Amino acid sequence: MKRYFERIAPGKTILLLLLPVLLTGCEKQCYDSIIRGARVFDGSGGDPIVTDVGIRADTIAAMGDLSRAVGTEEVDGNGLALAPGFIDTHSHHDRGLRKDPSALALVSQGITTIIVGQDGGSHFPLRDYFQLLNDSAVSVNVGSYSGHNTLRDHVLGTDYKRKATQAEIDRMIQLAHADLQAGALGLSTGLEYDPGIYSAKEEVLQIAAILPQYNGRYISHLRSEDRYFWDALGEIITIGREVKVPVQISHFKLAMRGLWGKSDSTLRILEAARQEGIDITADLYPYTYWSSTIRVLFPDRNFSDEREAAFILREVTSAEGIIFSNYQPNPEYNGKSLADAAKIEKRSPEKMLIELVRRLDECDQKHGDCNGSIVATSMAEDDVKQLLMWKHTNICSDGSSSGRHPRGFGAFTRILGRYVREHKILTLQEAIYKMTALAADQIGIERRGRIKAGNYADLVLFDADSVLDQATLENPQNISTGIQQVWVNGKAVWRAGKVTGSRVGRVVKRRS
Repeated sequence: MKRYFERIAPGKTILLLLLPVLLTGCEKQCYDSIIRGARVFDGSGGDPIVTDVGIRADTIAAMGDLSRAVGTEEVDGNGLALAPGFIDTHSHHDRGLRKDPSALALVSQGITTIIVGQDGGSHFPLRDYFQLLNDSAVSVNVGSYSGHNTLRDHVLGTDYKRKATQAEIDRMIQLAHADLQAGALGLSTGLEYDPGIYSAKEEVLQIAAILPQYNGRYISHLRSEDRYFWDALGEIITIGREVKVPVQISHFKLAMRGLWGKSDSTLRILEAARQEGIDITADLYPYTYWSSTIRVLFPDRNFSDEREAAFILREVTSAEGIIFSNYQPNPEYNGKSLADAAKIEKRSPEKMLIELVRRLDECDQKHGDCNGSIVATSMAEDDVKQLLMWKHTNICSDGSSSGRHPRGFGAFTRILGRYVREHKILTLQEAIYKMTALAADQIGIERRGRIKAGNYADLVLFDADSVLDQATLENPQNISTGIQQVWVNGKAVWRAGKVTGSRVGRVVKRRS
């Protein structure tokens, strides 16, 4: 505020500081922050308006002509876009928040809220995790699902390669109740991963059946994103139909050559489900390659089957398309492809793939739960674009602050720079809508995702002409360009290319 008045009349600061109080009433005309003259995209998907936005404490207090008002912080938004803070509806960035509570990977691309507990894996119990976040805040808001794999692991332990008994399902239901009572957004499943891959469909249905009493939601890494995709799609539709809750497909993809070009068929099935009254939606990150454990390539867990390995490298991905991200048994392979490793060891790619899984098993036996993460190319760009344009698809990163996949640092700015400005797949207002209001609605949270008076002041100011992801497979932690300033709950967390260190994030709980 002092700087503001000294621009008007140097040396008259004390007198002029009193004028707003005397003349207009400071309770109405003073703000903690004013962003002046930005193109404001309110999150609704409509055209922007050039206006001012005033922040008081953690809230958007006013929009409109604030030329007679003063702010402790005044930000010139001329020529810049102002949007609601981006909501990462499927995130794994919680893995790095204790090490970096400033959340560099997130705030540098405009993300202000992350939703974790994905792919069936959540903190346990969620009540304790939420208390930890309350006691030791981070720079972004955090919400979570209750993870089916976590519940199953807690109940079945190491004896998980089978169907659960009814008593075990009942115990999982009890644990899910506790998480939902603590504020979980709903239930997440990771049915392509251990131990969830061994669950019967009836087990998942029974646990999901408690969601309506909490106004909870169901989100799923489908049981298959490749060979058994159509059956997996049918499973999530069935849950939406029978349980009568909103259901969401995680990281929407067609991850096999035999599925490429079938995005239209997929969307017709989903639209038919919606016509039936099933509230089915999806989230998506804008890349043709995914990141996971090497074992996920074998859905039948037949790791020594060379014919299966050949099928994987012919239909699902390729020896050149598998890049080792964090392969603990042989760290020297990190950054190299399966084709590189096969050449080094003078093996066929199929035999090399089988051998790498064997080494991972051996490492697990010696050290317990060794890392075997890879990045693999499995999707076609045209399908990514088609699924992205579906009006019920929101944006996610599915990322973390470590690893080799660039989505952790670049998913949202990639949408703005490449899919809006370069490819023109979406308009800027459509992209912002998918990142904000649509995301908030589809995960069931209030007072975020839209710029309007009374909502929390989660905001991102950016240059629409230059915003762009810089993260690559070779340099996955490169910072995006074009993000000017980011606010979380009214406080700046990113400014002038640096984190501010403000740890003002809050736990985001389910809308009651």
